[in-house]
Amino acid sequence: MQKIAEGKTKIIYNRGDGTVEVVAKDDITAGDGSQRDVIKGKAELATRTTANVFELLNRHEIATHFIERVDPHTLLCKRCKMIPLEVVIRGTAAGSYLKRNPEAVEGQDFDPRPVEFFLKDDARHDPIVTFGSKRWQLHPPKEPVSDSNVIDEMEPLLTPAEIKEVTCLARQVFDVLFAAWAKLNIKLIDLKIEVGRTDKGDLVVADVIDNDSWRIWPGGDKTKQLDKQVYRDTRDLESTRSKYAVVADLTDRFPRVLPRGS
Repeated sequence: MQKIAEGKTKIIYNRGDGTVEVVAKDDITAGDGSQRDVIKGKAELATRTTANVFELLNRHEIATHFIERVDPHTLLCKRCKMIPLEVVIRGTAAGSYLKRNPEAVEGQDFDPRPVEFFLKDDARHDPIVTFGSKRWQLHPPKEPVSDSNVIDEMEPLLTPAEIKEVTCLARQVFDVLFAAWAKLNIKLIDLKIEVGRTDKGDLVVADVIDNDSWRIWPGGDKTKQLDKQVYRDTRDLESTRSKYAVVADLTDRFPRVLPRGS
């Protein structure tokens, strides 16, 4: 198979039949790659978590690139052209949202849930995007967004209709995962997804959704967080691996189908 891409935590191989294999690595990074470590076994845990998440989304008829898990480190997926955006859905105020919105209070819940778009650009720390009529504007990700702090402009990556489509798709993903985690008495705080365009031109949830992709607080208690934030805060590799293992085990318990309105 031809290797077509390698990122910080995975390698993509083209199978030549309209599908790709996504092979996870044991690497973990933070701070736009300024922190990097290897946690033995993380690849298998991340692959199991992602497969459990995408299987749940597929059962709820949400458009994804996922087909099946091939082996403990590998996912089989539809080939996509990735759109270099991170789409973040927020159920509760936390993280960088508080820096961009100093009037917000950590822990406050949102209704409706905001959806934010960030350009994947480590050199500029993934700037947040606002949508002009003809051009997109980029802003520092940890400052209040305003017309006075535009750091660059760019050609749109999505049409206005596609922005609405991706926003709707992101909220659907959050709703399903929020309900699944709630069944386990865990609160999904926020979630990052990526989207790709299939060979047929359809927009789908792509890349991976694993323990690097969200904040999850058991019982809504931040001090019990199970996600990647523990690595960012402590760089404690053993504690991080332990939490990733707990999360993989918990996603094994996701319900096959959630009742409508859960």
